[in-house]
Amino acid sequence: MRVLVVDDDRLVCRSLTTILQADQGVEVVGMGHDGHEAVALFAQLKPDVLLMDIRMDRMTGLEACKRILDEFPDARILFLTTFLDDDYILQALRLGAKGYILKQDFESIIPAVKAVCMGQSVLGDAVITKLPGLLRDDEAVDLAVRGITDREKSIIELVAKGLSNREIAEILYLSEGTVRNYLSVILEKLELRDRTQLAVFYLSRSR
Repeated sequence: MRVLVVDDDRLVCRSLTTILQADQGVEVVGMGHDGHEAVALFAQLKPDVLLMDIRMDRMTGLEACKRILDEFPDARILFLTTFLDDDYILQALRLGAKGYILKQDFESIIPAVKAVCMGQSVLGDAVITKLPGLLRDDEAVDLAVRGITDREKSIIELVAKGLSNREIAEILYLSEGTVRNYLSVILEKLELRDRTQLAVFYLSRSR
């Protein structure tokens, strides 16, 4: 697994590199120190996962995230920050980042990077705790109005619990391909980018 690390603190970058490469399955292919470098290095190196801070000089991680996903929609971006800020979390997830974890939870960094590499969405415990109150949409969306069937709703609920396509398939006695097809239809109906946004969408309406 190839990882690009971007953080404006050079010591943090080196420390993260040491932590990540302690796992034989992880290779840090590059380090950057602001959003501009994140965009350039991602295009050059095409890493499996971009592990990036949010608040950085010249260009923030959020701005870099948007630019990267505009050009590379399948990019897997995991934010690692000290800020448990509602607006940051919302922006990150709405942009399509695959995860948001806190630096103080250093033991979760390698598992989170691996999960994101496998296509899963990862949120730190503190972030998950905040989710139900984050998105207060005055237009509470009725899933039925959007054409979501009972089977599709079951899949949405399992995605929100963090289950993989394989796990969902086993629970609902479907093939993985069928689950993928369902997810594509669901995302199109709800006008969402990926399963991270789908989980946030659902959890925000399950208060």
